[in-house]
Amino acid sequence: MSSNEQNLDAIREIRQMMDRSSRFISLSGWSGVVAGGSALAGAWLAREKIAAYFQDGYGKTEACPVCLRNDLLAIAAGVFILAFVAAVLFTYFKSRRDGIAFWGASARRLMWNTMMPMLTGALLIWRMIELEQYELVAPASLLFYGLALVNGSKFTLGEVRYLGYAMIVTGLISLWFSGYGLYFWAFGFGVLHILYGLSMWWKYERYTWLSGPRA
Repeated sequence: MSSNEQNLDAIREIRQMMDRSSRFISLSGWSGVVAGGSALAGAWLAREKIAAYFQDGYGKTEACPVCLRNDLLAIAAGVFILAFVAAVLFTYFKSRRDGIAFWGASARRLMWNTMMPMLTGALLIWRMIELEQYELVAPASLLFYGLALVNGSKFTLGEVRYLGYAMIVTGLISLWFSGYGLYFWAFGFGVLHILYGLSMWWKYERYTWLSGPRA
């Protein structure tokens, strides 16, 4: 091996070490697929609940809009919990395969920079629900989630930034189609997550998924 090739190999190793120390690179594409599938299932359940309410109870004395709201909140919470648990599990297993600390400094920076916009958005959405501004809930959730991804992308893989941009664009468009908020929500959190997860798996995991942990 020539000295130039050795120097190039050394530069590559240094760059990989810098990436490992400054960015959390063990995000799993499968977590995106599970999150997207959960979102699509949740959107379908929400659509069924809304359809049943308007078909059987709307305008009648026994109608219970609070019950519908609570059902939709429960579905959203279930989707979030399932997606979060899947993300933690798949990321943990990928971290073990890659030989990277699961809860290192880069992971903490990523978590902090994504959670701040998400928590801010959650409080705003909660207030929207109290004011019965339901048509803005789906756009707001997409916008703040997209902002969270863009904000945290500098501490992880660059593809996360593009997913964030796509979420923001979807949320902005949905502002002008308030009656179709659930469909935009399903497209953003469902379809875009699945496409992102599959692309991440194809690019980073397809050759290492069945391999064991690195020494």
